[in-house]
Amino acid sequence: MRVEGVVQGVGFRPFVYGLATSLGLAGLVGNDADGVFAEVEGSAGAVARFLARLEREAPPLARIDRVSTVSMGTTGAAGFVIATSQAGSQRRALVSPDSATCADCLRELADPADRRYRYPFINCTNCGPRFTIVRDVPYDRPFTTMATFPMCALCAAEYHDPADRRFHAQPVCCPACGPRARLVDATGAELPGADPIEAAGAVLRSGGVLAVKGLGGYHLVVDAGNAAAAAALRARKYREDKPFAVMVGDLAAARALCVVDTAAERVLLGAPRPIVLLPRLPEADRFIAPGVAPGNRQLGLMLPYTPLHQLLATAAAGPVVATSGNFSDEPIAFRDPDALQRLAGIADAFLVHDRAIHIRTDDSVVRVWQGRESVIRRSRGYAPEPIRLARPLLRPVLGCGAELKNTFCLAKDRHAFVSHHIGDLENAETLRSFTEGIAHFRRLFDVEPQVVAHDLHPDYLSSKYATDLAGVELVGVQHHHAHVASCLAENGWNGPVIGVAFDGTGYGTDGTIWGGEFLIADAADFQRAGLLAPVPMPGGAAAIRQPWRMAAAHLTASFADLPAGLAVRDRNAAQWDAVVTMAARGVNAPLTSSAGRLFDAVAALLGVRDAINYEGQAAIELEQLADVGEQGSYRAAITERPAAAVAGGLAAAAALPRAEAQLIVGGSDLVRAAADDLAAGVEPSVIAARFHNGLAAATVAVCCRLRDQTGLGVTALSGGVFQNLLLTDRVVARLQEDGFQVLRHGQVPCNDGGISLGQVAVAGARDRLSRS
Repeated sequence: MRVEGVVQGVGFRPFVYGLATSLGLAGLVGNDADGVFAEVEGSAGAVARFLARLEREAPPLARIDRVSTVSMGTTGAAGFVIATSQAGSQRRALVSPDSATCADCLRELADPADRRYRYPFINCTNCGPRFTIVRDVPYDRPFTTMATFPMCALCAAEYHDPADRRFHAQPVCCPACGPRARLVDATGAELPGADPIEAAGAVLRSGGVLAVKGLGGYHLVVDAGNAAAAAALRARKYREDKPFAVMVGDLAAARALCVVDTAAERVLLGAPRPIVLLPRLPEADRFIAPGVAPGNRQLGLMLPYTPLHQLLATAAAGPVVATSGNFSDEPIAFRDPDALQRLAGIADAFLVHDRAIHIRTDDSVVRVWQGRESVIRRSRGYAPEPIRLARPLLRPVLGCGAELKNTFCLAKDRHAFVSHHIGDLENAETLRSFTEGIAHFRRLFDVEPQVVAHDLHPDYLSSKYATDLAGVELVGVQHHHAHVASCLAENGWNGPVIGVAFDGTGYGTDGTIWGGEFLIADAADFQRAGLLAPVPMPGGAAAIRQPWRMAAAHLTASFADLPAGLAVRDRNAAQWDAVVTMAARGVNAPLTSSAGRLFDAVAALLGVRDAINYEGQAAIELEQLADVGEQGSYRAAITERPAAAVAGGLAAAAALPRAEAQLIVGGSDLVRAAADDLAAGVEPSVIAARFHNGLAAATVAVCCRLRDQTGLGVTALSGGVFQNLLLTDRVVARLQEDGFQVLRHGQVPCNDGGISLGQVAVAGARDRLSRS
C-alpha cells in the first residue's frame, strides 16, 4: 500500500500501526520520499476492514490525496512494525503546515501534575511546528531545527513508543531537554524574573511594547486596551492607520469583542489558527483602544496558536495587539540577531527562545463569507499544503507572482505549492526572502522548473527574477488573466468562463493600466470583452497615494463645468487646476480602467480620504462608510465598440467563444451621480451604498450581455476589489438570481497573493496546447 498526501509528521505511521495491530494484521509501515508505504497481511476480511478504515479514521492533520494498493505474496511475518524512514532519489512527500496546539497538549500545559506543566514548547503528533522548522525531507528530526536538542530518556521513550501520542513527533521535547524561553533586552541580556512569560506579561500590563518570537517570526505585542501603548507602537513601527490584529485567550473572549457565528468559530479554533476578520460589537470599545483598528467595523482576531502564546495571553490578562515584528513595508524578523537589531527601536523587551525558525512565515488572514472560509493572506497554517490541479502538468512550472502581496508557486504533476506570504517586493530584504523561499521549495519538493511564468510588467522584480534565469522556457502572463486563471485552478474548472477581474493596477497587453476587466477566458488564453472606461491617472503613482487626483480625473470626465461647492476641490485647491490640466493633456497621466481607482475617486469625493497611508485604504474606508441597508443604485452607461479593437489574447483565443463587441462601462457616470447626490444633501453613507450597488448592477449587466453573445453561463470573480464584501454580496446574489454559476476564491487570495497560482495554470495550459 502507498499513501500520498500530507501524511508525514502528522502521526500517520502510529495510526497505521495501531489500526493494523487492532485488526491482528502483520506487516510494516514507513516513510519515504513519496509519503507512507505499508505492507499488511492477514485474513481477507481484516485487510478489507483495514483499507476501509484507513481514510475514514486518519489523524486530524493528515490529508490523503491517493491510496494505491497492489497484491503480493505473504511473508509469514509475525506482528507489525514501524520501519526506518527511507531516502529516495526524488521527493514527492508533502510537508504539513504548522498546526495550533491541540486540546490534549493544552490540558497537559495546564496540569500542575504533568511534567510539561507550563512548558512553552509542548507538542505532539497532532500539533506544533512543522513547515517553519523543516529543512529537508523525509520529515524526521535530523532534518529539522530540533536536531540540536537531544531527547532526554523520558522523551525518547515516548518518541519510540508506537502506542504513545508523541510517537515520532519530531519536535518532541520537555523542560529537561528542549528549547528554553528567556526575556531579554535589545542587547540580548537576560532581564530579571523567575518566569520569563510572567515577566513579559508584566511588561504588557505596564504599557510596554514586547517583541515575541513565534512559530514563523516575531510579533510586536501591546495591551490592546491601553491607548498610549497602541499609539506608541504605531509611532515606533511607522504604521499610521492600518488596523492591528488582536489576540485573545479563548473563544469566550472573542465573543465579547465580535460576532462569532458557527462558521467563524470553526475557523478560529481550526488547526491553522489564522487572524479572522469579524464584525466588532459595540461593547468591544470597552476593551479595545480606539487606535487599534481606527474607524473599522471589524476586528482581526486570533486565538493563541502556540503554548507560549497561550501562556502569554493568560499573563497579559486581557486582549493584546499581536502584529508583525517589523517596520512597515519590511518583512517580519525571524532570526534572533536580526530581530534584536531591527526591533530595538520598537520593543522595550524581547520574549525569545532558542529553537531556530528555518523559514519566515507571517500570520494568515481570512474572513468568513456565507459560511465559507475565504483566505486573504495565505501563510502560516496553510502553506505549504498544495492546491490540487484538475489536470496534471506536462512539465514542472514556477509562477513568480506579482509585485505586491507576492507569493510564488512551484508546481509539478497535480500539485501546486503556493508559497507563504512574501510581501511587497520593494526592498532587498523582501527580495531575499522571495529568492530563498523558491530555493527552499525547490529542495523540499524536488521541483526543478522547466517553465517559468511571470507578469508582463517589465519592472516587477519578480519578472526580472524570471528573465534572469537560464535554461528555462519563459511564459509572460497578463495580470488579470492570471487572476481569473487562479480562480479557475482552485475551483478545478477548465473553462471557458466570463471572468471579472477588479483590482487596482495591472499591466495590460496594450501598455495601459488595467484593473476593471471582463474577460472571456480559459486557463490558456483570454479575450478582453469589457472594461471600465479608461480615465487618466494624473501624476501616475501619485494618484494611488492621493485619491483626490482620481476624483479630479473622474469629475472632469463627468462634467463640462464642475458644480460649485465641491469640497474635494476646495480641500485641494492649490493643486487642483494643475492636476486637471495634466489629465487633459495626458502628461504623466497614464490611462487606467482600474476599479480600485474608481473607488478612490468616490472616497475622496465623499471626504473619506484624500491621501492614503496603506494600500487600498480609501476603498476599505468607503466600504466601512456605506449604509448596508440602502437599496438605491446609480446607473452606469454601457456602450459598445467593435470586438476587433480588443487588446490582449493569443492565437489560442480563437478556440474561445468570441464576444461580438467590447463593452465599455462608464465608471465616471457613478462618480457624477454621487456628486449630484452630495450637492443635494444626501448622506455620504447612502451615497457610498448607492455607488456599491451601481457598480454591482453594471457588473451583472455586462455579464448578462456577454452571456447573450457567447452562451457562457459561468462567471469567475477575482482581484483584490472582491475583498469588499458589500460589493461581492451584491454581485454574487444578482448573478445567481440571473442563473449564473459563480466561481469564487476560498483557498487562495483573490488579491495578488493568488496571482502565482494563476500563472502556473496559464503556463501549464499553454504547454499542453503546444504539445497537442
